[in-house]
Amino acid sequence: MPARIPSARTIARFMTNGRDKLSKAETVLIAAIESGLSQLVVAREIISDFHLMIRTKAVAAMTLWMERAADSLVASFGRGVRKDQAAVRAAITSPWSNGQTEGQITNLKLVKRKMYGRGKIDLLQARLIGAISESASDPNLHAETHLAAAPFLHCGREMRDGNRGFS
Repeated sequence: MPARIPSARTIARFMTNGRDKLSKAETVLIAAIESGLSQLVVAREIISDFHLMIRTKAVAAMTLWMERAADSLVASFGRGVRKDQAAVRAAITSPWSNGQTEGQITNLKLVKRKMYGRGKIDLLQARLIGAISESASDPNLHAETHLAAAPFLHCGREMRDGNRGFS
């Protein structure tokens, strides 16, 4: 029986993961793919350079990166970066991030989806408050991130009382 060909998503994951995280079979597979498709090697290097540029906040390297990306398999991504260059530069140089807030919102939406059709609004509200209090005990999170949960906690009461908007 012939070996199953991995999906494009699986190959992309193998190529973007660190080589030390791959099994021997996965490493051999990627080496075979790279030997046949040198464009994939170039694309992997360009993406790796983008990650490095973000992590090291090397905004000066962005112009050269966009030029390299324009003639590669990631040209579409490069055009998107060039089109929104001001926002990408701001994201690289700014010390601010909304990652914690987005994480809290994702967690609250997960709780909401788990509760869909399982109880009334008071049970959902109790679960949301419980999720927030669990994350509040985490010393790595900031108090400001819990502000994102405020609309979720009050919308149930307002909807139960007939008001469909936020007050």
